[in-house]
Amino acid sequence: MSTRPSTWSYTARSEHYLKEVCPHAHQHSRGQRWRDRTGSDGSNLARNLASRDGNTVAIYNRTCTRTEELLAEHPDAGFVAGRTLDEFVASLTQPRTAIIMVQVGTATDAVIDQLTERFEAGDIIIDGGNANFHDTIAREQRIAPTGIHFVGAGISGGEEGALRGPPIMPGGSAASYETTGPIFDSIAAVADGEPCVTHVGTDGAGHFVKMIHNGIEYADMQLIAEACDLLRTVSGHSPTTIADIFTKWNRGPLESYLIEITAEVLRQVDSATGKPFVDIVLDQAGSKGTGVWTVQNALDLGVPVGGIAAEILAPAVSGKPAQREAVQRVATERPAARKVDASFSDDVAKALYASKVVAYDQGFDVITAGARKYG
Repeated sequence: MSTRPSTWSYTARSEHYLKEVCPHAHQHSRGQRWRDRTGSDGSNLARNLASRDGNTVAIYNRTCTRTEELLAEHPDAGFVAGRTLDEFVASLTQPRTAIIMVQVGTATDAVIDQLTERFEAGDIIIDGGNANFHDTIAREQRIAPTGIHFVGAGISGGEEGALRGPPIMPGGSAASYETTGPIFDSIAAVADGEPCVTHVGTDGAGHFVKMIHNGIEYADMQLIAEACDLLRTVSGHSPTTIADIFTKWNRGPLESYLIEITAEVLRQVDSATGKPFVDIVLDQAGSKGTGVWTVQNALDLGVPVGGIAAEILAPAVSGKPAQREAVQRVATERPAARKVDASFSDDVAKALYASKVVAYDQGFDVITAGARKYG
C-alpha cells in the first residue's frame, strides 16, 4: 500500500432505491480528497471509501476545524489530513484523482482553477456536485489543453447513500474511467448484483443524466403528493390510514424509498398540538436547479415532458402564499367528491404506477435527444 494516497473528494445528493453497499474492494492505494461545504454527505463518502480494502483516504477542507472534527470522530478511518491545499496535493500518489463538492457556480470554478495550477497531465479532477452540464462541457474544454482529465459525475443517494453506497453517473473520457471506474464500483450502491455505476458518456454527459434523474425523481415526489391528496380528500382517510396504505404499496410494484419515507412522515404527530405533522408543517416550496434545467433543456430539445413540468409548477405555486390566499377567498369550497369504496385506493395505486412510467419515459426521451445533439 502506498503511503502517498491519491486524492478524492466525494459527496451525494438526495435519492432513493439504495440497496446495499457494494461488496467489491478495489485493491489499489487510493486516497480521497474531501472538500465538503454541506457537512455529512462528503464526510460519509470519505468514510465509505476509507472502509474499502486497499484504500487510504486523504482529506482536505479549507476550514481546518472541519477536517479536525472528522479526524477526531473517525480515528479508525486512517485519514491522511492536509491542512493546506499544497500540503494536501503533496501527499498524493500520481496520477492524482480529486473529487470536489462545492457550491455550484463560481466556487466550483475557483476550486478547479486551484487544482489545475497544482496538478499535472494525467491527473483527474471530478466534480461531484449538481453542476449544469453546459458548465461541465465548458470546463472540460478549458482544462483539456493541460492534459488533466476533467470528469463531471452525477452522484446521488443523500447522507445514507454516501455512507452505504450511492448511484453514480460519471462522464469524462474513456481514459479517465479506466482509473475512476473500479473505484466508483467499489463504493456504489448495488442493484440486482451489479454496482449502480456506468460510464454514461463524455464531457457533460454525467451531469446531464443526473439532471434528468433528478427531474424524474421530482415528478415522482409530486405524484406521491397527489396520491396522498386523493386518498385524503376523496376517500376521507386520515394520515395514519394513508400511511398504512403506503406501507402496503411498498410491499408491491410501487416499492421505493420515497414510498417508505412518505408512510413514516404520515405517521408523525406534532407534540405541541397533537395534530398530524402534515397538517401543521409549512406548505411552501419552490423550484430551481436540476428540476428546472430538466424542463428547460427538454423544451430546447423539442421533447414534451408534461409530467415533469407539472412537478416544477406545483411547488412554484405553493411558494406564492399571497396568490393562494387570494384564490381561497374567492373559491371557498371544493367541489364535492363522489363517493368511493375501498377499491379506490387500488385505483390510485394503479394511476400512480402508470404516471411514474410516464415520467421515466419522458426522462429517457430527453436523454435520447440529448445524446443525439451533444454526442
